[in-house]
Amino acid sequence: MYESHFGLHEKPFSLLPDPQYLMFSAKHRLAYSLLEYGLNYSEGFTVITGEIGCGKTTLVRHLLKSVGPLVTFGFISDTIRLKGEILERVLLAFGLEVNGEGDGWTEKFQRFAEFAIDEYSKGRRIVIVVDEAQNMDEEALEELRVLSNLNSEKDLLVQIILTGQPELRQKLATPRLKQFAQRIGKLYHLLPLNQMETRDYIHHRIAVAGGDPALFTDEACDAAFEGSGGVPRLINQLCDTALVYAYGLEKNVVDKEIMDTVLADRADAWVMTPEVPVPGAAGQIFHDNTAEQLQGKTLEAEPQEAAPPSVIKGIK
Repeated sequence: MYESHFGLHEKPFSLLPDPQYLMFSAKHRLAYSLLEYGLNYSEGFTVITGEIGCGKTTLVRHLLKSVGPLVTFGFISDTIRLKGEILERVLLAFGLEVNGEGDGWTEKFQRFAEFAIDEYSKGRRIVIVVDEAQNMDEEALEELRVLSNLNSEKDLLVQIILTGQPELRQKLATPRLKQFAQRIGKLYHLLPLNQMETRDYIHHRIAVAGGDPALFTDEACDAAFEGSGGVPRLINQLCDTALVYAYGLEKNVVDKEIMDTVLADRADAWVMTPEVPVPGAAGQIFHDNTAEQLQGKTLEAEPQEAAPPSVIKGIK
C-alpha cells in the first residue's frame, strides 16, 4: 500500500518474527551470545525469558538459521494445551512416528533415544526448542528433564532451549522443580529497548526494507518509545500505523505530530463508549464521539480511497 510512496521494497514493521530484521541491541546481543554458548558447549538447558513481543522468538529463529548442518533442531511452538504430552510433541518435531502399535511412553522414549543415538553417531547434536514454554505444566517440564538425561560417557545427546514470558522464571523457581532448575546452564531475562535503542531499531528496520532511515524523525521515534515502552512488537504496530497515516496525508516523513495522533487514536479505540444513532444516517451506528463530529454532515455511501478525516484527526 505505502511501500512505493516511501521507497520501500516491503513492509518494514511486520508483526511476524523475521531474523532478517533482527537488530542486536546490547541486551539482544548478550541473550544471543548465551544461546550460542549453550549450544556450543553442550549446556543441558538454556532459558531466555522476556515480556511479550521483546524479540525472544526472533533470536531463536536467527540461531536456527545460523548454525550449520551438524545440529538437528526440533521446534515446538504450540504449547497452550501442552499438559504432560511433551514426548509426543518432540517426536513430531523431529518427524518421528508418534503412535506405533501398542506404544506406551516407554516405547516412545525408546524411539526417541534411538534417534538421538543415531544422530550422535553421525556427528550431529539434537536441540529441542520450546517457545512460549510458560504454558507448560510441571509434568511436561519434568518430562523434558528426563529427555535431557540422554548422554554418552562425555557428551549430552540432547540440548534444550526454552523461551517464555516472565511467568516461566516464576514457575522454574518453585521448590517442586528444583531438580529441573539445577539443570539450567544459562538463564537470561530480556528487557525492552531503551529510548536510544528504539531510535536505532526503527531506523534499522527502515534501512533493511530499502528506505531512508530519516523517514521517521527522532521526535517521532521518541514518541513511539513512550507509547510502546520499548517493546519491539508494539513499536512495529505503532510505526506501521504511522506509515499508513503519513501515506493517507501524502506526507513524506513521519514526524511527532503523526505519531502522537496514532497514539491518541489508538487510546481512543480502546475506550468503550455507548453506541448512538446519528440523526440523518439511517441504518448507521456510530460511537457518541464520532456522532458529534458528524452532526449535520452528509455521509458518503461509497468507500473513499484516501484515509478518512475522522480516522486521522488533529493533523493539518
